[in-house]
Amino acid sequence: MGITQILTAFGLSASAGLNAYIPLLLIALLARFTNVIALTPPYDMLTNEWVIGALIVLLAIETLADKIPGVDHVNDFIQTFIRPTAGAILFAANTNVLRDVNPIVPLVAGLVIAGSVHATKATARPVVNVATLGVGAPVVSTIEDVLALGTSILAIFVPFAMLLVLLLFLFVAYMLYSRRRARQQRSRQTV
Repeated sequence: MGITQILTAFGLSASAGLNAYIPLLLIALLARFTNVIALTPPYDMLTNEWVIGALIVLLAIETLADKIPGVDHVNDFIQTFIRPTAGAILFAANTNVLRDVNPIVPLVAGLVIAGSVHATKATARPVVNVATLGVGAPVVSTIEDVLALGTSILAIFVPFAMLLVLLLFLFVAYMLYSRRRARQQRSRQTV
């Protein structure tokens, strides 16, 4: 298994943390109608027309529910179970369940990656809703959907771009952490 498959798996799992159905549907469609993705059993079930239809319906529901303040919290609660599971499936499906590694490893990796992204999203969303009186919910949700789609496409077609995305994420996280720490130090000095 190559590094590109691992990078693709990481990118798709992270994308699933924002919206479970975007990367699942993209993989299902690409595997069914192109030679870009080849899914092995049991993941090839994603290419079934009924599964694709269900993913389309679920994506429509998720997209709408996530844009409505209040409903987005209920949706995030429900998605707490779905997004990490989607991440696990996507990671395992795109690493062809590593032959020389226990099959649980890629499933857990995808679960942790998608679960971490989802936890960040679910924690930040109430803050956005309160700070903007709900007006920010559809805007932030749309940005998340675009990020999920863009990350999925990059992960599939330009997997090495995922390294840049990871570095950017780490840089932003470091900057936010540094600012928070500096604010805490300033507030301690004023007390």
